[in-house]
Amino acid sequence: MKGELIVLAIILVFTAQFLYVSSNTDAEFGGADGEAEGVIEEITDGKYEPIAEPLWEPPSGEIESLLFGLQIAFGALIIGYFFGYYQKSRG
Repeated sequence: MKGELIVLAIILVFTAQFLYVSSNTDAEFGGADGEAEGVIEEITDGKYEPIAEPLWEPPSGEIESLLFGLQIAFGALIIGYFFGYYQKSRG
């Protein structure tokens, strides 16, 4: 019971910190791709044209972040499964 209370307290502290920071700043959550695009535009004076365009672009940054997180979770699940399988077969 004591462990669950500690975990709950930690989650509450991080949630409160996240809500405070996100409500008091005007920061947009952008990735390195957006920054790189700006630098390329600056270096080439706007003459650069990409080689390929995406087949589908998510409707918002939040959806894009969700899909990226799901991709990470799926990859971690596969890697964890194979590490567990390897450990079980060794031992």
